[in-house]
Amino acid sequence: MDRERHDDTDRLRVSDREREEVVNLLGKAVTEGRITLDEYSERAGAAHASQTRGELARLTTDLPDGRPASTAGALPVTEKLLAVFGNDVRAGAWQAPESIEARAVFGDCRIELHQAQLSSRVTRIEAEAIFGNVTIVVPEGTDVRLTGSAILGERKSKLTGPVTPGAPVIEVHCRAILGDVTVRAPRKRWWS
Repeated sequence: MDRERHDDTDRLRVSDREREEVVNLLGKAVTEGRITLDEYSERAGAAHASQTRGELARLTTDLPDGRPASTAGALPVTEKLLAVFGNDVRAGAWQAPESIEARAVFGDCRIELHQAQLSSRVTRIEAEAIFGNVTIVVPEGTDVRLTGSAILGERKSKLTGPVTPGAPVIEVHCRAILGDVTVRAPRKRWWS
């Protein structure tokens, strides 16, 4: 019975976002020396041509981070934001997953968690700002743990109040190069 469900998942159509996640993973494998540039070109082309999760999964099964797309439902979901010469915003009332990745390259990413429903007591955010900005908006009293590095850039928390007992934990690991990663409270409306 499990095999049938697995086979059904393998036949599900993939989204553009799933294809891009695999291409990003392949790019990381090249930089780590796990695959050659020729292998990358071949696999990236196959990823863009993939129509089902099964086809996509076979491209990364030999890589350490290459969990098959067909089992993604069983593993923690990661929300990914990418802003390259543009903006990417996640805001409003939404179900925030346990893991979020935000990358801004000559752009701006904004993650608004003050109206979001957190799926876990601890939410982990990987924020990378290269000539760009990543802004994370959380309610005052949130337990924010900001770590990482900033080279000719800045990582900062603009939260001013004490942590509320039992508050959710937001772990932000950042890398800023000529960019900023900022955690702040929502702006107050003057006309309310």
